[in-house]
Amino acid sequence: MPVPVVSFSDERLPNGLRLIVAEDHLAPVVAVNVWYNVGSKHEVPGKTGFAHLFEHVMFQGSAHVGKSEHMALVQAAGGTLNGTTWLDRTNYFETMPSHQLELALWLEADRMGTLLEALSQENLDNQRDVVKNEKRWSYDNRPYGTWVHKLLGHLFPEWHPYHHPTIGSMEDLDAASLEDVRHFFQTYYVPNNAVISVVGDCDRAQVRGWVDRYFGAIPGNPAIPALPDLSLPPVIGEEKREVVVEKVPLPRICFAFRGPAFGDPRLDALDVATQLLSGGKSSRLTRRLVREERIAQDLMIATLPAVGGASAVLGYATVRPRVDPAVVEAAFLDELAKLAAEPPSDDEMERARALIEADELGALARVEERADRLSMYATLFDDPDLVNTVLARYLSVTAEQIRDVAAQVFREDNRVVLTYLPAGGATEALEAPAEEVGPEGAGGEGAADDEREGEA
Repeated sequence: MPVPVVSFSDERLPNGLRLIVAEDHLAPVVAVNVWYNVGSKHEVPGKTGFAHLFEHVMFQGSAHVGKSEHMALVQAAGGTLNGTTWLDRTNYFETMPSHQLELALWLEADRMGTLLEALSQENLDNQRDVVKNEKRWSYDNRPYGTWVHKLLGHLFPEWHPYHHPTIGSMEDLDAASLEDVRHFFQTYYVPNNAVISVVGDCDRAQVRGWVDRYFGAIPGNPAIPALPDLSLPPVIGEEKREVVVEKVPLPRICFAFRGPAFGDPRLDALDVATQLLSGGKSSRLTRRLVREERIAQDLMIATLPAVGGASAVLGYATVRPRVDPAVVEAAFLDELAKLAAEPPSDDEMERARALIEADELGALARVEERADRLSMYATLFDDPDLVNTVLARYLSVTAEQIRDVAAQVFREDNRVVLTYLPAGGATEALEAPAEEVGPEGAGGEGAADDEREGEA
């Protein structure tokens, strides 16, 4: 199957805003995607959680848009929207009927240029409470909800910004003044720290005119602070373990490994490796632990790409009732060791490539995904054309490259093992009937679900 080429324009406004436009007139819809080059890695000790806080504040009004009106206007126009925060970035996006594109651009420009005119102490206090409720709902009171936070805390040293969770410290948010929050916005929410991608049923010249009109007068910030050196050794240097006793339905074993940074070709091979391990019913881990030995209720392993010195590889297996968690851990790690010792077969490689190709082509068929990819590659790598080459990179990964990167990453001295046990004692879970907890009820959320939930 030929790889589609995404044709796009790429230019900068005088104030530094990067504009990428890809026309696609197949359907009367258009996607607007704004990436700000600010995530939790840009926060400093004592002032964590600001990036995620602004994901909420950005929906609370600006000079010409009332509180929550951004969302109401988009939805009334037949569009959808959201915003997400992660380690390396924050993004905001709308998918609109094409005749409503100007509205989406004006809304994004208004909050980029005038959000501080509507930011009050009352708004700040309100959104702090919203974040606290989110933390309680999504992490503190959710079975296994802290697994990603805990694993990243072990995987990255205290000085590294990936060590603290994206949602931040509630104590830091409580201590944040209105001036602190204003300064964060003025530093990072500026045109020369943003990429806006417009993809779909639009006219390139018209888009440029609207962007000039609405964004052109917003001043940039010539003094955006540079990040310190975030480079890390390729391995942790030891195995780390933690046991967590909480109100969970079944024991769960979670794993983390330090991997190559996003953009390193070895991470491409590692992505294919995780597809071989848990991508679909015939994958190695699923076949052995879930289908054949029936010792795991559900499982996954995936990369968590990041550009700040290293990425993470995170996985888990939920233990079936009446099964010893140690048996599940041993089987999971045994499959990783096998992949590190011997290259996968031709049949496995063919299956993994087919799944990856289907996923990538399916994603690129959606205007909102194309817009997000263009913004991502422009922001993180200064190369939006990666949208046209990444699939070929995945398909060119060899079995030997997978074996080699598995041997480099899936090592005992590069491993974190986090074990969740039911608060009532493991006996309850071991004796519970197998029908009581299904694959989803066991908490089958993926690694990517961390603070990426948005406002809408």
